[in-house]
Amino acid sequence: MSINGDDSNEFEKSLWQSAEGLRGPVESAEYKHIVLGLLFLKYMSDAFEDRREELRELTYDEDSLEYYVGDDDQERQFILEDIDAYRAENVFYVPEEARWDNLVGRATHPDIGSQIDDAMRAVEEKNPDRLDGMLPKRYSRIPQDTLEGLLNEFSELDLGNGKDTQDEDVFGRVYEYFIKEFAREEGHRGGEFYTPKHVVELLVEILEPFEGRIFDPFCGSGGMFVQSHKFLERKGGDEDQISIYGQEVNEATWRICKMNLFLRGIDGNIQLGDSIRDDKFGNLSADKIITNPPFNMSEWGKNTVSDEDPRFEYGMPPSNNANFAFIQHMLYHLDEDGMAGTVMANGSMSVQGSEGDIREEIIEHDLLDAIISLPQELFYTTQIPVCLWILSKGKESDQYRERSGETLFIDARDLYKSIDRTTNKLTRDHINKIANTVRAYRGEDDVGEYEDETGYCKVASIDEIADNDYMVTPGRYVGVDQDDGDDIPFEVKMEELTAEIREEFQRSDDLQEEIEENLREVGF
Repeated sequence: MSINGDDSNEFEKSLWQSAEGLRGPVESAEYKHIVLGLLFLKYMSDAFEDRREELRELTYDEDSLEYYVGDDDQERQFILEDIDAYRAENVFYVPEEARWDNLVGRATHPDIGSQIDDAMRAVEEKNPDRLDGMLPKRYSRIPQDTLEGLLNEFSELDLGNGKDTQDEDVFGRVYEYFIKEFAREEGHRGGEFYTPKHVVELLVEILEPFEGRIFDPFCGSGGMFVQSHKFLERKGGDEDQISIYGQEVNEATWRICKMNLFLRGIDGNIQLGDSIRDDKFGNLSADKIITNPPFNMSEWGKNTVSDEDPRFEYGMPPSNNANFAFIQHMLYHLDEDGMAGTVMANGSMSVQGSEGDIREEIIEHDLLDAIISLPQELFYTTQIPVCLWILSKGKESDQYRERSGETLFIDARDLYKSIDRTTNKLTRDHINKIANTVRAYRGEDDVGEYEDETGYCKVASIDEIADNDYMVTPGRYVGVDQDDGDDIPFEVKMEELTAEIREEFQRSDDLQEEIEENLREVGF
């Protein structure tokens, strides 16, 4: 089954509903890996069969200098089983026992789960350089009827991206849709591996990753990398001009990310580990960092890092919130003229105390390029309002315009389309409006001259930001359309008050710890 673009959404939705209807007693967190793993195996098997048929035709083609063998069936069979003939076209070799049709033929066996586990191991053994230990092997724990249903359901898909496939990214879109729906299904936990596509697209459009080293230290399922490659395709860029680096702390999510990249032919160095506690790229200087770390993460590992850790040049973040640990981790890994774009909870813009001191240092060092307030309810997994931080080490040397001492503020909270009662999204028009505003501020061509727009955007100097106690909530700067006697919107005040209350709670906790420590020292 292949599909046209107009039918895409309904097709993906229908497929998801069918797969979800087969879940039975399996928990969503477990089912996610079962379904995505089977989809990946189906993709590998279909691509293998497409390449196998292509090779078969070439062995009969007299114009084929490499594969033509005439009537030599023994040589033909050798070519059809030659692993290198598949690798040459970025296709995984799938051994016979793991090929999809063979598994479907055994779908009614009581031990089909164990057979799928064995199939996953067999594929890994044939492709150790790319798949070693990566594929899920937990199918023996899943009911036979669930697996039989999934095998039969997915058999209707043509995922090989062969020459007869109408849509060359069927699997990419199916896989992406399933990741999104599992994130929605799992709630808060799902947000640890998924950032809504439209938010990723906005970050990528702003960062414009045309070349160099792209890094995501909290890469989840790899959406930032996928959208970066799609950006290059749209803009006619050269994928060979970028290299990809990522780190993910959750092993199961790391596997999903690796599969997500492999299925699209994207090469990347994706490491498993905690970016703060165990930085796998200590010497990496990235040209672009595009990421969405966990919001307001507590217990981030402050007690595991040294006070002299070079990453925390602008101050040590509090133990109960990782926002400025993550921001400084990004800054540390930026090249001398690199740029970073990251999603942050709104409290990061106005919190005081030690976090406010770090924010002040970042601003005074002229590293804050832009702050963008986003609409509420963009994420399936949290109601926390969020913003984008755009950081730059190259304002002075930017290819478009020298903009030292300036920061762009955009209030985009009203730019959204409501999907349902609890979910909003950014449309392509919204994305273009915000991204083009940033481009105009930079001085890029073909987007018009930048102008401040009351209620939407404003360029402010470091002195102006200092006058606002280094709070960077856009509403403080862009004002409102009509003068109601106070140019700071109520929502902005509430965000800042909430951040201040959180800081006071932290101070209270620190004071309590200090008192308890003093009491212990005197024997109580």
